[in-house]
Amino acid sequence: MDIASYKERVEKIHDELETSNDMTGWINYPLMDHEELFNSIEKLKDEICMEADVFVVIGIGGSFLGARAVQEALTPYFGVLEKGTEVIYVGHHMSGSYLQQLIHYLEGKEIYINVISKSGSTMETTLAFRVLRLYMEKRYGEEAAERIIVTTDPEKGILKAIADEEGYKRFAVPPDIGGRYSVFTPVGLLPIAVAGIDIRSFMDGAKNAALELKNADLTQNHAYQYAVIRNKLYNEGYCVELLASFEPSLKKFHEWWMQLFGESEGKEKKGLFPACVTYSTDLHAIGQFIQEGSPILFETLLHFNQIEGDYIIPYDPRNEEGLNYLAGRSFNEINATSKQGTALAHAEGGVPVIQLEMEKLDAYHLGYLMYFFMKACAMSAKLIEVNPFDQPGVEAYKRKMLELLKKK
Repeated sequence: MDIASYKERVEKIHDELETSNDMTGWINYPLMDHEELFNSIEKLKDEICMEADVFVVIGIGGSFLGARAVQEALTPYFGVLEKGTEVIYVGHHMSGSYLQQLIHYLEGKEIYINVISKSGSTMETTLAFRVLRLYMEKRYGEEAAERIIVTTDPEKGILKAIADEEGYKRFAVPPDIGGRYSVFTPVGLLPIAVAGIDIRSFMDGAKNAALELKNADLTQNHAYQYAVIRNKLYNEGYCVELLASFEPSLKKFHEWWMQLFGESEGKEKKGLFPACVTYSTDLHAIGQFIQEGSPILFETLLHFNQIEGDYIIPYDPRNEEGLNYLAGRSFNEINATSKQGTALAHAEGGVPVIQLEMEKLDAYHLGYLMYFFMKACAMSAKLIEVNPFDQPGVEAYKRKMLELLKKK
């Protein structure tokens, strides 16, 4: 696919992003000195892991998706990391059943809570914080203030005022970084650290990505190459991008990616619709449509060459299912072959396929990949001439909901 024609446009947009003060603080954030912040988070993390069985994170959208994506990608499917504690999320919907069961689950467990909201006024988060704050005060009395952590705007807002009045520990959300670009700030770093993940390695990956992707040259910057290929396919009539991966632990990563691209691009009746699947599970669900359905989508295959943990297929002398030819090979090896077969089949079926491969599924490479997607997303939105950093459509449902609630 010829992308050379985009050279001048990409360089112009790159310069705009590098010099803009409009919510672009995330671009150079990983390159700054964060030693003091790391030390503060790691000290609090040690306290939480020593004193608590559960760390409850209250937030919605960018206030929780990044942290949860990293946590679920890098912690065991069953149980928690040895150096971490259990992290649970609430305030990302308004299910009374979920909240009731959460309160019941917390009984008899020692807990800390972290409410995350830049504005401090998002309905889902604010209601959950009201419930959990009263719960903490009832359980711990004056000690509750030592177990409540607020991550919010450093200068204004309801949460800042509450934290100042009650003496809660507080972390700042940089004013020039929006929620969906905030995973490398305390918004993401504190929950990720409490889960037992190395935030320094995570940030090292982001830092190296920030350095490598600072190059305006389209032939050198692979995030911009990805953005341009997406744009070309969009202009050719494809309206859905399907992100696919081959590890179920990446399911929440998909959700973070969907919010990043959906909120950044979906404006003015423009933008690709971001969807996702987990293979090989979903090959047996919507694989038929992908292979032979309406030609509306292209596919981005995400693959990590090294996954921690594997299982060797055993030899069975009975061999009723005729699979002894696979004995001695590993599940991860077969999973990689599944990726290759899927890419070939879909491409032959007329589905354009982009392949993104990382060396290893670990904190460093996940940090690199998340920054890669953020840089590509900003370029993608600019290429269709929309603002990557606002979300006016999200406010529409809030206004209607408040109107209805006040009527009742």
